Amino acid sequence: MQSVLESKLEKLSAAGQQHLLTEVMHGIEKEGLRVTPKGRLSQSDHPNGLGSALTNGVITTDYSESLLEFITPVYKNSLDAINYLTDLHRFTYRQLDEEIIWNASMPCYLKGPDDIRIGEYGNSNSGRMKHIYRVGLASRYGKMMQSIAGIHYNFSLSDDLWQVLQSIDGSQQSLQDYRSDGYFSLIRNFRRQSWLLLYLFGSSPALSDSFMGDTEHQLQTMNGHTLYLPHATSLRMSDFGYSNKAQESLDICFNYLDSYANSLRSAIKTPFPAYQEMGVKVNGSYRQLNANVLQIENEYYSDIRPKRVAAPGEKPVDALIDRGVEYIEVRNTDINPLLPVGIDNCQAQFMDAFLLTCLLQENREICPDECDRISHNNNLVVNKGREPGLKLSIAEGEQSLTEFASQILDQVQKVAVAIDSVKGGTNYSDSVKQQRAKVADSDLTPSAIILASLRESGLQFTDWALHVSRQHREDLLSSDLDEKVNADLSDKVSQSILAQQEMEQSDSIEFEQFLEEYMSA
Repeated sequence: MQSVLESKLEKLSAAGQQHLLTEVMHGIEKEGLRVTPKGRLSQSDHPNGLGSALTNGVITTDYSESLLEFITPVYKNSLDAINYLTDLHRFTYRQLDEEIIWNASMPCYLKGPDDIRIGEYGNSNSGRMKHIYRVGLASRYGKMMQSIAGIHYNFSLSDDLWQVLQSIDGSQQSLQDYRSDGYFSLIRNFRRQSWLLLYLFGSSPALSDSFMGDTEHQLQTMNGHTLYLPHATSLRMSDFGYSNKAQESLDICFNYLDSYANSLRSAIKTPFPAYQEMGVKVNGSYRQLNANVLQIENEYYSDIRPKRVAAPGEKPVDALIDRGVEYIEVRNTDINPLLPVGIDNCQAQFMDAFLLTCLLQENREICPDECDRISHNNNLVVNKGREPGLKLSIAEGEQSLTEFASQILDQVQKVAVAIDSVKGGTNYSDSVKQQRAKVADSDLTPSAIILASLRESGLQFTDWALHVSRQHREDLLSSDLDEKVNADLSDKVSQSILAQQEMEQSDSIEFEQFLEEYMSA
């Protein structure tokens, strides 16, 4: 029997519209800690040569003053996004003196929470709000969790493709509603199958014992101060990485935009007892923006998000409701320490084929039982995804990871072949072939290669990660940065500094009023 995906591919081809599968847009956001030449977390201010962390749209900071975030523009070609990300690293290294960008998701050696400086964004109301939000994250979850870095892969489809798919489906919805529903269907199918990405690309099987401190854990020890699990893929995505007890009650399974938005709206309006007890403004200093389950929508953590660019002062959830989903943000991608900027184009091409597969598969809601299976499978894969004979949960019971993975890759292969037939060559099919090899032999996964390298070198994780990060630094500094790119990035630096100054000078109300108006909007 023909699958929904096969039927849609066939109808796209019959209509002469298969080329629309190649009209996807990409953007990449990548984080990286600034560290000293000895591998300790930098305590210096965000470098002036990188501009304002508040207003520079391509180089900013995420949580801490030392956690750089690189943001590419949106590109039709994934390789262009990778190349721009590489240029951002080249440019940044020319402003860092001897500092190094830590090219791993799990952090360098940390003396403790006080080692982590919360990001500063100036004295404007927007800058203060951004800083206090991060103070709130520290108050709620601790600073250590906020030192973890990752990659966000942003992905969108052309309206031409949405219109053709709408015609194929015979939908009578508005294009905006159909597009939003389609992105939510993609998100649900992604969540059902995202464990596969953790297996294929998870690159955080080990970490420094300084990250755990006195916290109890079941991790094993290697090379002195390295903690790991022998078959782990992505400890960044495990309970040792991101966790949020207050959010567990939100029960967001992405079935509809309205229910998703209402759940978020409720969370940013509903007080949480532990946060009320903590206090908002204590002895004149803010501990958090408010005492609600979420301070703002961005605090909700998920491995994928529906997104819409918001206007200045507009809440993201309001932008989604008013204008629909614009793109999706994949958030479960580890930084691969073995790659100069943590991701390469082969991975990006596979991501495109995988996400298109999620789009074209059957549109089904996720019930509570399936939500539980999704969480269960993700937890299994991050902690022991390479364990021989590992079985995952399915509706009918259990299925081996290798068999389940092969079934998904069979679907992705069909999409990859369709893309290659338009673009020419076999790049997308080859990207799927590389992933099949990892399923057949788990030693080929990044997590296995990293653990093998740690064992062979005898280095503890922090020394090993510093060594590979230093190598990438040398390679990036020795390669040329195009003069036009350098001039453009230098201009962005100058403009961002002016923009922050203008924001600080133009504020006309006190911060307390600004915050109250934003929260009550």
